[in-house]
Amino acid sequence: MKTGASPIPFAGSQLDEARHVCAFFNSADEEYRVLLPFIKDGFECGDKAVHVVNPDQRRDHLRRLAAVGIDPTATQQSGQFELRTNTEAYLRDGRFDQDRMLGVFEQLASGNAKGGFPLSRIVCHMDWAAEGRSYVDNLVEFESRVNDVWRRHDDAVICVYDLAKFGGDTVVDIMRTHPMIIIGGILQQNPFFVPPEEFLRELRERRAGQTTPATAA
Repeated sequence: MKTGASPIPFAGSQLDEARHVCAFFNSADEEYRVLLPFIKDGFECGDKAVHVVNPDQRRDHLRRLAAVGIDPTATQQSGQFELRTNTEAYLRDGRFDQDRMLGVFEQLASGNAKGGFPLSRIVCHMDWAAEGRSYVDNLVEFESRVNDVWRRHDDAVICVYDLAKFGGDTVVDIMRTHPMIIIGGILQQNPFFVPPEEFLRELRERRAGQTTPATAA
């Protein structure tokens, strides 16, 4: 639940009330340069860490954590750190179920997560959605809907996107579903954010227009 937690320093700025962030990067090195100080600070503050990574990224991710003084084994054993792959997290049984994922994130949220941690810092790599158009369409809707979860909690949620893997239209929609954004390595309030009620209405209208048969001239 929302308790008015202290601001979190991050990427040249800070996370205050709005903490659902889309983070766009051009390379893994750029990504970790920006994210690792935030991740390390979370461990030192005693926050829960949940990282969702690409399956082939797991070993490199653990190596990068260890390089900044984080002990992945010890923190996993203590329950402070959870590491999952994005395919097992988002694509259970080979499909993306928005309602299931809303429930998963509600369980990870502050006040609900096991262990009594003050809040969760969740970092999710979203490359799985680039594998198919249906995934992208569902993801954009989900990213808007999940704001209803995070507006009730103090947790920081960073959705990591590789700019090389998503088309321009998708990037624009993703931007419009996050109140905060990292681009060029800097965190800022997102001027393109559209509240869920408005965005989801627009999305329904867009989809209805795509499925309406063309009338004969």
